[in-house]
This record gives sequence, structure tokens and C-alpha cells, in this order.
Amino acid sequence: MKYIIKRDSEQVPFDAGKITACIEKAFEATGGYNGSGHHVTFELTLKVLKKLEEKYPDNHFTVEDVQDMVETVLIEGGHTKVAKAYILYRQKRTGIREARSELMDAVAEIVRETNRDNANVSNSPSAKVLQISEAASKAYYLKRVLPAEEAQAHLNGDIYIQDLSWYGKTLTCLQIPLGRLLREGFNNGHGSIRPPKNIRSAAALAAIVLQSNQNDMHGGQSFAFFDRDMADYVEIERKRQERFLRENLETLNLKDHVTEEAIAALVEKHTLQETYQAMEAFIYNLNTMHSRAGAQVPFSSINLGTDTSPGGRMVTDCFLRAYERGLGKGETPIFPNLIFKLKYGINFDEGDPNYDLFQLAMRVACKRLFPTFSFLDSSFNKVYGGEEVGYMGCRTRVISNANGDAVTDGRGNLSFTSINLPRLGIRAGHDIGKFYRLLEETMDIAIRQLLTRYDLQKNLRVKDFPFLMGQRLYLNSDDLEINDSIEPAIKNGTLSVGFIGLAECLVALTGKHHGQDSGSQAQGISIVSHMRRICDEASRKHKLNFSLLATPAEQLSGRFTKVDVEKYGILPGITDKKWYTNSFHVPVECKVTALEKIAVEGPYHQYCNAGHISYVELKSAPGQNIEAFEQIIRAMSEADMGYGAVNFPLDICRQCGKQGLQNEKTCTACGSDDISRVRRITGYLSTLDRFNDFKLAEECHRIKHDD
Repeated sequence: MKYIIKRDSEQVPFDAGKITACIEKAFEATGGYNGSGHHVTFELTLKVLKKLEEKYPDNHFTVEDVQDMVETVLIEGGHTKVAKAYILYRQKRTGIREARSELMDAVAEIVRETNRDNANVSNSPSAKVLQISEAASKAYYLKRVLPAEEAQAHLNGDIYIQDLSWYGKTLTCLQIPLGRLLREGFNNGHGSIRPPKNIRSAAALAAIVLQSNQNDMHGGQSFAFFDRDMADYVEIERKRQERFLRENLETLNLKDHVTEEAIAALVEKHTLQETYQAMEAFIYNLNTMHSRAGAQVPFSSINLGTDTSPGGRMVTDCFLRAYERGLGKGETPIFPNLIFKLKYGINFDEGDPNYDLFQLAMRVACKRLFPTFSFLDSSFNKVYGGEEVGYMGCRTRVISNANGDAVTDGRGNLSFTSINLPRLGIRAGHDIGKFYRLLEETMDIAIRQLLTRYDLQKNLRVKDFPFLMGQRLYLNSDDLEINDSIEPAIKNGTLSVGFIGLAECLVALTGKHHGQDSGSQAQGISIVSHMRRICDEASRKHKLNFSLLATPAEQLSGRFTKVDVEKYGILPGITDKKWYTNSFHVPVECKVTALEKIAVEGPYHQYCNAGHISYVELKSAPGQNIEAFEQIIRAMSEADMGYGAVNFPLDICRQCGKQGLQNEKTCTACGSDDISRVRRITGYLSTLDRFNDFKLAEECHRIKHDD
């Protein structure tokens, strides 16, 4: 026997010593030879060689043939335990080879074309490198780290572990305590940064804070109180402008020729100009600072609207006007996600001190899709008294806390795992009792998976998060030393169970979804409220913040559908589209009015305490029809929603900035075919050319709710 055929079909010299080495390792794995001596391995090797010669007289055999023969000889020789160890070893090596092969296939695909799982990732070289590393990371966690049952549930499509490539490396998102960072200064790794002395510096540092923390986390970065946190620097700017003006008047010997009223007016004018420039620069920075992995800008969100101080009002006013103006050629800024907080007595009714800012916010939203609107007086938000609830653009909400104060600042989501509701409905058929048993089993797997992940996350160290933990951004991280575990801080974060496809699940169970039938609506509320109770019970049991999330599915909406089609075939109303409907939403193709959609989806917000959002789709930008837009926003509030938005096509010529081109292939003003077609996806904005095939199909079927 001179040659052997490898798995890649290459013929190489045969080495009998490798057979001996494999048998020795199998004996060692089972505790040794038990007095038999090492000569046993040589005897077994000779038997293997003899059988190979008898079976393959032409000397044409493969590595797999040799390994099969080793198993046979071990079993025939009475070494059953050793044979089992050898079989397990082979299985492990096979798994590693398969994973390596799958990884190489994934790398080859990424090198050809960056995948579109995330609509804000470009096709740049850095994006390709990111996705190659993510593919390797996913393979590692699935094959080497996750318990087999949890890994298999993900691979089978029962659950989906969100951001699997970041599984044991970091956390998801954070509401950053901007006010404290600006007051005290901070260090982002290359030296200390002093507190700002004017509004422009404050805005620049706010952008740097978002950028710096994004490098420590894989999810969104948000300021829950942007207007309040920036207000002090408007007042500092006002004093700076007054001092500068008076010094110049003194130098020019004009101080006795200018009235105090004129000085006050000039100071206000220049303060307003500086604040506007600061807000405009902040927006530009957030759309150009490619710091996030994969050549992305930070996934940023800004909450504002309720600060009634002169400085806070000026920040909100200038921010909205700068956002309304757009970027250099009038393009709509993709970031930040702008959230206007609505509260009775503050800005929601005529006569409220910030009512004019609410009117401005709606005017901007009618042109730019942002801001979205959060409702602080919803039944589940107002219970926190004076503590305002902040949201993130993807819909994340963090407020209640099993381990400390119910606050928003300094907290975020640690990780989340989504469950495939349509599959449970398919498996249950019309048996509701069976469905709830399956639901509870799947929720149990999801919760166990979150605990598995938490056990990895809690053992990370402060030094693993130079900015997030090093600068004490997380609640209760103040006293942690560089080598300390981050658990005392992150136990204040949330672990979320998400869900997708309530509509398709209801079709499987009842024949109709909640947008078609009141009985299905009642069943849908029962399902989601039951999921919430399971999360609440998990919080009490484990003393961690388990919460229920209306999943913002992007790539997932098609992945679940694809695996279910392979498993169950095409089922009308369930698997007959390329996507499953997001969370509790009424299917996008369902013909309902705006008010009907709001009425159906409103009751679900209270149960999804980890985050929720509802949309109304319009055929085109509302323009100056602020009254109709306001009716939609007020209807959302009356339906007890926590967070809502109005969508419409936003197509803009990249060459000249002309808007309203959604039915045009070329610009009607300059003739260019370079048209940016902006749409909302999972809470954020992106352009259609970056949507994946599932979301493109979904977007094409969106029914408009203009009536």
C-alpha cells in the first residue's frame, strides 16, 4: 500500500503510522490501555492493514475507507468503548470540516457581493471584511459555544439568535447619558476631552460620543434627552456672545451708543445662528462618520421635544429646521433617527409651551419621514411618573428594572432572540391548546438561550469596553475597576424575547389574521399577552430584566419563511409570500384604512415592553397637509400606542435635489437618472437599492392608507 486518496481527491503517500496514532488517541480518550500495553495499538494497526489489503487489492482506497476499517477492527476486537470514542472523534472532525467548508462558501459569496442583511451596509471593502469575520464568528458560536439544543433551534428556524456574530463579544445598545459626559468630560482612548465652552463644541462632542460608543457595541446608540442635555450649552453660548459683543463695543468706544435692547437682540441673533450651525454640523457628522463596522455610520437616535427651557427649545427648533433643510443637495439625512416626544401639558395641545415645536416637528416629518413620535402619556409610559421614557429608532424601549431604578439613561438591551410564530401555528393546526404548549416550549428555549448568552456577557471585563464601561456610561458601572466583571452594571440591561409573524400564525390557527376578523384579533392579543406573562415570570425567577419585543425583522422576515416553505410547502396566507409580517403588524397588503390599522395594532403596544412601533403608509409626502397628519398622530395616541410613524415614498434626485420623483425614472428637473429612493426599514431609513430581496418584495406590496 503506497498511496491513499484524500477527501479532496488528491493522491498522497500512505502512512500506516497515522492509523496507529488515531488508535492511541482513542484509547487515551477512554482512560488508557488498562494494563494491555501499547503493543495493542500495533496489533490493531496490523489487522487494519491486512483487511485493507484484502478489501482493496488494487490499492485504491480513501481516508474514509481507512477510518471505517479502524472502527470495524476495534469493534471486532471487543474494544467497544474505544470504538465509540473513535466514532465521536470522527463526528467532531467531520463537523469541523463541514463548518470550514460552509465558511469558505460563505466567504466566496461575500467576496463576490456583500450580502444585504443590513440595509445600511455598503458594498465597500471594509463591509466585505466585516461580513467575512461575522461568518467565521457565527460558525464558531454555533459549532463550539452554544448548547446543541439551542444551536439546533436556531439552525432549524424555531428561533433566531439576533446578531449571532457578536454573541459573546459585546452588548446590543444604549441610551447614553450625554449630559454627564459633557459636564465632566471624557476620554475616548487618545487623551482627555474637557467639557465644551460653546454650543458648537458641545454638538461636535455629542457626535464623537455616539461614534466612540458605537465601536464598543453592535446595536443602536441613542440620546434620550438631547434637548435637555444640550440646553446648558446654549446658555453658555449666549453668555459668550454677550461678552464678545460688549468687549467689541468697548474696544470701538461704542458702548454708550447702543441700547441694552439692541445688545440683547444681537446676542439672541448670534446665539441662534451658532446653535443652528451646531445642529447642522451634528447632522452632517452623523451621516459621514463611518466608524461603525462595515463602513456604516453610527446607528444613532435622538429624543427631544419636551424641554421647555429657552436653551432646550432653541436646540429643538434649530435641530428640526436643520433636518428639514437636508444635506448638501437637499437629500434627506438617513441618520439620526429623530424621535419627538409628545406629552400633554408640554407640547401636545394648543397653549402648551412647546406646541409650536410639535407643529414644526410634523411639518418636518411631512417632508423628511422623521421625526417619528413617542407618546409619554400612554398607559404604560405615564406610570413612571416624572421619568420620561426614551425610545430608539429600531423601536427599543428600556425603563422598568428588576435590579434598580426605573430609568432610561445608562441602560440598553443586552441581546434578543426571536421566535417563529407562524411555524407554531402551522404545527398546531387549529388546536389552540397544542399551540400554547408549543409556544411555552419555544419561549423556554429562547429564554434559556438568553441566559446562556448572558453568562458569557457578564464575564466580560471593563477593559473589554474602553468607552462604554471605561467612561462609566452604563448604570452602576461607576465603581468598577478595569479587570472587574461587568455584571454589576449589565444586570440593569434587558434580555428580550422577540417574535415575528403574528398575522400568519393567526391564519394558521383561525383561518384569518387580526386585520380581517375580530375573533382573530382577540386571539392575537391573548397570544402576545401570554408571551409577556412568560417574560415577566422569567424576570421574577432569574432576577433579570426579561422583556417582550416586537421584533424589527429585516433579513429574518425572509429567512423564517424560506425554511418553513422547505419544511411545510406553500400554505395560502402563511408561506405564500417571500416574507413574514413584522411582529404584531397587520399585513402590509391588507386593505384597511389608517384608522382601522391603528385601532387593530394599538392594543399590542402595552404588552411589548421591550419595544414596539406602528406605521401608517401614505401614497406620497403629505406636503403642507399638517391637519391630516396630526389626525393620524392623535389617533395613535388615543389607541394607547407608545411609538408611531407615518411612511411615504421619498424619492430625491441626487444631482439637483428635486423631490417627489417616485413615479419617474429620470429627474423632471435635470434629467438625471441618479435618484435616491428612501424608504423606512425596521425603524431606520435606507435606500431601496440596499434592501434585501425579502424587504423589496414586502415594500412593493405595501397598501397605502390615505383614506
